[in-house]
Amino acid sequence: MIVRVLVIFVLCVACVSGRGEEANADGWSLAVPGYQITLPLDHLPHYGFRTEWWYFTGNLRGKDGREFGYQVTFFRYGYRPVRKRIPMRSRFVMDDLKFAHFAVTDINNKQFYYDSRVSRGAFGEAGFGSGKRLAWIDNWELSYASDFHLHAASANHSIDLQLKPTKPAVLEGENGLSQKAAGIGRASYYYSITRLTTSGSITIGNDTHEVTGNSWFDREWATNQLAEGQVGWNWFGIQFTDGSDLMLYQMRLRNGGIDPYSCGKWIDADGSIVDLGVNDFELTSLKSWQSPSTKVSYPIEWTLRIPKLNLDLVIVPRVENQELNLSVVYWEGAIKLRNQPAILFGRTPTNWLLGVDLRALRNSGQRPLLRGRGTRGLDLRSGRKLGVPLLYAPGGLASYLSYLSSTFLAGQSLFQV
Repeated sequence: MIVRVLVIFVLCVACVSGRGEEANADGWSLAVPGYQITLPLDHLPHYGFRTEWWYFTGNLRGKDGREFGYQVTFFRYGYRPVRKRIPMRSRFVMDDLKFAHFAVTDINNKQFYYDSRVSRGAFGEAGFGSGKRLAWIDNWELSYASDFHLHAASANHSIDLQLKPTKPAVLEGENGLSQKAAGIGRASYYYSITRLTTSGSITIGNDTHEVTGNSWFDREWATNQLAEGQVGWNWFGIQFTDGSDLMLYQMRLRNGGIDPYSCGKWIDADGSIVDLGVNDFELTSLKSWQSPSTKVSYPIEWTLRIPKLNLDLVIVPRVENQELNLSVVYWEGAIKLRNQPAILFGRTPTNWLLGVDLRALRNSGQRPLLRGRGTRGLDLRSGRKLGVPLLYAPGGLASYLSYLSSTFLAGQSLFQV
């Protein structure tokens, strides 16, 4: 499951075509078997697909022991299919919308900072795949040479980080095809770099802290990966200090069941793989917290059991109020295992749903979507330190990772211009 790496990144073209033989009625490429993920080429944008993202999250520590969590995600949403684009001279003809989210958790002071950016990129202020830059919006930038570099600055918080992969990328699903539901194209191309040694600085207000720690990188692109009957997505990625890793997800159905496409992958330190089926793990919410500003109720305590791997975890937040009240409302913050000092980073988005008209959604009574991530924790049985990113979507029609993946059934696309 090790991804083949190209020798010279600077010779890569500025984008990657869909390269898929299947496309939907609108002309967007579909994720189907047969595609070979190749790095670093696939770090670049895939304009043939409607949606993609570059997602980084991690836990960092200053020299004085002060702890921070962070998250930076760049999104591309295809507005006009490549096959239907008509050459235009105007800068204001938009083919792709660019947007990003950025958050920092100041764990010791129980503070949370967040911001977002949205841009057409009409004058080059935002874009994808130019030189070393993979994605950027204003002064938020992700670049790659042999390592990754992240920079984002807002009014009250900023980061400047170097991220060096310490393990090769892992192809999720079957050779990088992550099937989310039955049917052609109900899938994404998906790989993860589960360990990146991270160093640099975090600034809160006027105070700058030199930090080190570990990060997690997810890269995914798709067009229409989720089915209408799927109403939630619980996702975990776990790092063990012995070099082993775990990724699993659980797709929740409208009828209360679990989709049989739910699965996972254990990657041992020596590279051997153990596949996990839908019945090989159990995820249970223990406690919820209601936001005083949005009144959204988020599950914030969990148990995760994987008997065949001898894992039994209890996860709790370090700070309850870490909600991002943006155009997309969600919860993201630092969490830990109960009665243990180790931490992980969690994320729980709400209120973007796939498969219905947005106007109908406002009156639908659907529960909000929730997602989470994490990078550090402790196995309660063996005492091995680990990192546990988690993703949870208790209701609605799709997870946050996939709300951009399709037009809505009523004919409404997510963004109108």
